[in-house]
Amino acid sequence: MPKLKIEDLTLIFGRDQHTALQLLKQGKSKADILDATGCTVAVKNASFEIGKGEFFVIMGLSGSGKSSLLRCLNRLIEPSAGNVILNGTNITAMNDQQLQQVRRREISMVFQKFGLLPHRSVLENVAFGLELQRIPEKERTEKAQAVIELVGLKGYENMLPAELSGGMQQRVGLARALANDPEVLLMDEAFSALDPLIRTQMQDELLDLQEKMHKTIVFITHDLDEAIRLGDRIAIMKDGEVIQIGTPEEILTAPANDYVSSFVEKVDRKAIITASSMMDTKPTVAVFRKDGPEGSLRKMRATGLDILPAVTVDKHFLGFVYLREILECKQRGDKTIEAVIHRDVPVAYADTTVEQMLPFIAETDKPVAVVNPENNKLLGLISQTALVIETTGRQPIAANLTA
Repeated sequence: MPKLKIEDLTLIFGRDQHTALQLLKQGKSKADILDATGCTVAVKNASFEIGKGEFFVIMGLSGSGKSSLLRCLNRLIEPSAGNVILNGTNITAMNDQQLQQVRRREISMVFQKFGLLPHRSVLENVAFGLELQRIPEKERTEKAQAVIELVGLKGYENMLPAELSGGMQQRVGLARALANDPEVLLMDEAFSALDPLIRTQMQDELLDLQEKMHKTIVFITHDLDEAIRLGDRIAIMKDGEVIQIGTPEEILTAPANDYVSSFVEKVDRKAIITASSMMDTKPTVAVFRKDGPEGSLRKMRATGLDILPAVTVDKHFLGFVYLREILECKQRGDKTIEAVIHRDVPVAYADTTVEQMLPFIAETDKPVAVVNPENNKLLGLISQTALVIETTGRQPIAANLTA
């Protein structure tokens, strides 16, 4: 069961929402509905699921509906239609008292503007949600203190928000949200008001915290680099619609349309694209003890390749064999290719990034074998040509970079 399930969620601003909803069901555009009713479609039929412990990022430009969608998840804004289901329970059907308990115990929110109480100390701000739950002072102080240490604010407990930097104020906001030990953490452009250096530091710290806490996080941003750095999956929004959901690599390698392509064209792909999305999963191989010199030559002639990966019958990777050495092997009358297998070769794993494979371009003229780290079985092959193109965006000049 997903932690959060969003079903046909729609949010319309304006007086004549009923008519706007009917027009939306008829397939009318956002512009048509605005002209006909004066209503603005902020979120249109959003449907997706978020798994337990997933870091889910919603991104889009200003006015795309991302923050409005986030606020519907805990009903800070009432959706016009659709459902938000948390742990199998429909939040949109709850009364005020039930919703209040959900906000206090199950879903917390971190805002862009921090939202701190200026006349309360760091400790008092962090403990504020616990105070609203009427948790005894000693217990809430202990919980608040533990979270303060977790976010790196130990020693600042008695300071006021105005005495802290922007990054430290955001840590207080994060600590306050975590003090209730929520299952779901909603973060609305939480780092966008910070200086770039502090922003990067906060991203690092949030990732470190997530490794320890394994919360379900829904994070809003307009910055694709931030989305890629943080998200397990990314939802991209435009004009109130979710137009693509996928892992960072899926977004980069298979953009859904020109709009998404325009987002990703300036991203440094080397640190994100992995061997799994580049490899040929069905390469021609020389099977040791099955394919001798003659069998290997036949495969090379059929494919036009002068290098083949050598594997055992159960696909354990052994190394590479070259056309010239296979010919010499045949001339000597060898029955196997054992003597000409180049075994000392670099390998990659499915999650090895292009950036990590860059040294392979300089170190070898061979394709890169992608293997399972647990049993060394061959998963696929990446040609030097593909690696050079992914690295530089250009075709290699050398003609002998074969696969």
